[in-house]
Amino acid sequence: MTSDRVPTGADHRRGPLREGERVQLTDPKKRMHTITLGAGKEFHTAKGAIKHDALIGGPEGVIVTSTQGVPYLALRPMLSDFVLSMARGATIVYPKDAAAIVGLADIYPGARVIEAGVGSGALSISLLRAVGDQGGLSSYERREDFADVARANVETFFGSEHPAWSLTVGDLVPTLRARMAEGLDTAVDRIVLDMLAPWDCVEVAAEALAPGGVLVVYVATTTQLSRTVETLRTDGRWTEPYAQELLLRTWHLEGLAVRPDHSMNGHTGFLIRSRRLADGTVLPPRRTRPAKGAYGEDYELPTG
Repeated sequence: MTSDRVPTGADHRRGPLREGERVQLTDPKKRMHTITLGAGKEFHTAKGAIKHDALIGGPEGVIVTSTQGVPYLALRPMLSDFVLSMARGATIVYPKDAAAIVGLADIYPGARVIEAGVGSGALSISLLRAVGDQGGLSSYERREDFADVARANVETFFGSEHPAWSLTVGDLVPTLRARMAEGLDTAVDRIVLDMLAPWDCVEVAAEALAPGGVLVVYVATTTQLSRTVETLRTDGRWTEPYAQELLLRTWHLEGLAVRPDHSMNGHTGFLIRSRRLADGTVLPPRRTRPAKGAYGEDYELPTG
């Protein structure tokens, strides 16, 4: 959405509903429809039509009635609603993981962040909200078609181009090193990797991060998890990696029938976090011993 009728920045989600804004309509059966408001337009459903003019200029959080008398709750979509319904070029990072990444990476207003593997831009939106207009998010995506989808989704959500965002098309390692040679994306605060082979980018991540900076890696499989962690350990410039996954279970709430829902949002991916050590720093040997056979028969336990 690039219409100049829609304010940008903090005002984009405040005040009365405006022409050009997206609105989420929820019917009594909790079915949701997202529309873009336009003067004189109507949204047609199996239960009748809803006039856009009945919403434009009024507040959100109101009930609008279709021509057949069916009530719909009108609200601006939240970020999680937008992400789950937006156009996709690649699989998205789901809201539960995006929220965890922002917290796990300790991303704050004004932070300088690198993101690689933009996909459809779902995580980019969360990162941009976290760094704010005064921060910086440099996103890298190797596929131009994915980058086009991500760019459109980011601009649709914020109402315009985000002032803190730059999007570069190309493989992370050569592209980032080229930008670093120009004095760009150096000594950054945080790096987030969402890609098939993040272990190939551990070295360049160490070159770009400032000492104490945080690296978070999102992977889908246990083999990716293991290889990434072992690469970080072998590289020697990182703290001991930490890994987690999130399983989300919603609940059914109806009178005294309070129980877990029959379905749940289970495994989507693993999150790995590590921090950049200062150059020349060597961590003390780990005191925990690996299980017998964990590294193969020829592995020798470290001394100390």
